[in-house]
Amino acid sequence: MKKRVLLADDTQLMRELLRDALDRDKFEIVGEALTGEEAVIKYGELKPDLVIMDINMPKMNGIEALTVIMKKHPDAKIVMCSDQKYQGMILRAIKNGAKDFIVKPFKKDDVLEAVNKAFEEDEEA
Repeated sequence: MKKRVLLADDTQLMRELLRDALDRDKFEIVGEALTGEEAVIKYGELKPDLVIMDINMPKMNGIEALTVIMKKHPDAKIVMCSDQKYQGMILRAIKNGAKDFIVKPFKKDDVLEAVNKAFEEDEEA
């Protein structure tokens, strides 16, 4: 069964690159969000298996959205995505429940490694 993924990034190009990096036989993109606020709403509506979320987004940044989602859904699997200049925020994201992070610019293997890591604990259980 395919894993359901929500992509949250305010840049269409990044969402397209993430979509292209995910194996269509294993993952289904069930939604996209352009703001952190929209990511929180869509998570509640869609209940995806995984969210890949940018840190730097309008209205509510990715860290704030992560915190809200994790508070309401402690089993959520969220992988953060950002460029190197937000390294301190990436560490904060991990402390707030993110399963892993992807540093931009990324390669397809970086995305797959982070996504697989997010699902590892399910396989180990």
